[in-house]
Amino acid sequence: MTQRGRATRSAGPTGRPRRADGPRGAERVGAPRGDLAARRARLRAVIEPVVAAAGYDLEDVAVSRAGRRHVVRVIVDADGGIGLDAVAEVSRAVSAALDAAEESSGDILAGEYQLEVSSPGVDRPLTLPRHWRRNVGRLVKVTARGDGQAGQPAGDRQVTGRVVEADDERVVLEAESGRAEFRHAELGPGRVQVEFHRLDEIADDEFGDTEDTDDIDDEDDVEDEER
Repeated sequence: MTQRGRATRSAGPTGRPRRADGPRGAERVGAPRGDLAARRARLRAVIEPVVAAAGYDLEDVAVSRAGRRHVVRVIVDADGGIGLDAVAEVSRAVSAALDAAEESSGDILAGEYQLEVSSPGVDRPLTLPRHWRRNVGRLVKVTARGDGQAGQPAGDRQVTGRVVEADDERVVLEAESGRAEFRHAELGPGRVQVEFHRLDEIADDEFGDTEDTDDIDDEDDVEDEER
């Protein structure tokens, strides 16, 4: 069974929050979306080498505003999944790298932020060859694009089938109509289908975030997440 994990850390390895009124400028509440995109790019430049050095893939970095703080969500994965201990290790390494980057280059995110490191849930779309490879054996739904050649129907069609093979070139699905092979370019984002008879095999974390957010100011709205 694929192991999944999640870890949440406050800003920096010491757990000290970064103040919005620090010497390097005041935090702007309600920063424009473009600012979040720029911050996300700076964060990714720091985080990706750390995750790669640990032997994992950086799937996503997202930045959002929650009250007076930023929330930095880092999604990592690996062949065979990633467990809680590994997630915690990556979280510590990423936190240390962000602290070091701020010491040398100034604030990446002005003010206090919360770092969350987790593995992907089943709702993560399958868009890259490694996503399909890591979900061999699962039931997925995907839009297949047909060009009318080699006996394929022309136009888009919905296909639901089990991933029986996947590599860097192709995906093989076992559907009710039989086995079909697709090139990655012929497939849209795949979606894993939850099979109720397999719920006992799926870790709770794969269903998405369920953590308690009482530590975030209730009176402040959470702004749109920039992905």
